Amino acid sequence: MSRIAVVFWSGTGNTEAMAGAVADGAAAKGAEVETIQAADFTASDAASFDAIAFGCPAMGAEELEEGEFQPMWEDVKPELDGKRIALFGSYDWGTGEWMETWHEDADEAGAAVAGTVIANNEPDDDALESCRELGGSLA
Repeated sequence: MSRIAVVFWSGTGNTEAMAGAVADGAAAKGAEVETIQAADFTASDAASFDAIAFGCPAMGAEELEEGEFQPMWEDVKPELDGKRIALFGSYDWGTGEWMETWHEDADEAGAAVAGTVIANNEPDDDALESCRELGGSLA
């Protein structure tokens, strides 16, 4: 059984809903899943998981949330070399550029990115199904 972390930050609940769907998808494939707020996840935690799904909405000028998520991401990034990860989040404006930039950053860290899911504002049924599939791909 694989051990999966779903680590997220959510301001409005949209990314939190996506995190729940990712966790459900991984659990449905038999994984042991732990859902963790970004502020409660550290680099030392990363080694205890077979894969990690990270969720953060686009903020400001299409960037990661700076108060809790970005510091955690910078702390964890050196531990991601060779680790299977997934990225997800919601946005309200723009084109999803933050996800492209984030994916590139994960690639540069050596992470094996299984996939990404973005949702415009509240995730619809299709976005939630894509999140479940994303979680299942990590299991």
